[in-house]
Amino acid sequence: MSSFLSTPVESKVEEDIEYNNICQKHNLLLQTLPKGNGWRVQHLYNYNGFWLNPNTVKNNLLLHTYFKSLPTDIVLVAFMKSGTTWLKALMFSTLNRDCYTFSNHHLHNHGPQSTFPFLDCESYPITDFTSISVNPRLFATHYAYTLLPACIKSGKIVYVCRDPKDVLISKWHFMSKLRSKDLPPLLLDSAFELFCQGESEYGPFWEHVLSYWSASLEFPEKILFLKYEDMKKQPEVVVRKLAAFMGKPLTADEEKRGVVMDIVKLCSFENLSNLEVNKKGLEKFGRLVEVEKQDFFRKGEIGDWKNYLSEEMKERVDTITNEKFVGSGLRLGATV
Repeated sequence: MSSFLSTPVESKVEEDIEYNNICQKHNLLLQTLPKGNGWRVQHLYNYNGFWLNPNTVKNNLLLHTYFKSLPTDIVLVAFMKSGTTWLKALMFSTLNRDCYTFSNHHLHNHGPQSTFPFLDCESYPITDFTSISVNPRLFATHYAYTLLPACIKSGKIVYVCRDPKDVLISKWHFMSKLRSKDLPPLLLDSAFELFCQGESEYGPFWEHVLSYWSASLEFPEKILFLKYEDMKKQPEVVVRKLAAFMGKPLTADEEKRGVVMDIVKLCSFENLSNLEVNKKGLEKFGRLVEVEKQDFFRKGEIGDWKNYLSEEMKERVDTITNEKFVGSGLRLGATV
């Protein structure tokens, strides 16, 4: 999958000059940033309070320079391994439910990752977004709210959070598969310590979640804050929320015809993980990252952390969560 950053530069020469200037700025910037241990790559860098790998630091600079949003844009945001793939499928299917039949759907032939662009993967030449004719346009990112360009915040954002213990285990499995072969394996104990210290890609987890939770309280008409556990327990409620928030509420006729449950079944973990298109092949993110499609579908369960974390580890994460979220009004777990 290529990057989807739009460029205002009119000529290739000017584009090359500006891109090279950004690369130089990026290289100089990395020399000044605090450095930590990476999960997938050797080092992460603390950029404006959040840990990013070198390429996502560069891409954030590109995003701020080139991306031109529309007020009708809708951006899906999640901390890594919090339900991005599933929510992509739900948002795309809900918004485009008039464009496909449920027996012959885009997801059957292409999978969730192809439904709309992921903004975090730097690519060059920079892809021009003006050719996207659909309205609203859908995008996805893992960046914290404070790292987003101001123009993105003028549109709508759908954010999903998940129990940090499940996020930790899912992220450890995922990153272990992507980790450079030049590095030693990342042991769970090491990943646990790094996670608790906030050192994981796009982390700290708690600050990431709070950045969107606080914004959703301030701008409820702009940000829909969802919980993964609600999506699992009552997905039909979440589909209705998504439809209304994205400006395409379910009609009485659609409710009568069972469209909500059709969307839920189409986008279920069981259905998506068993589609042939998601069992083989690679998803490409920018120039440097390739992921086996099947690696996006591991378990999709609530509470899988119980198979990996000791009681002491569980208590430590819960204590950090309670301390970080105190006074915010945010409670993790299902609420619908």
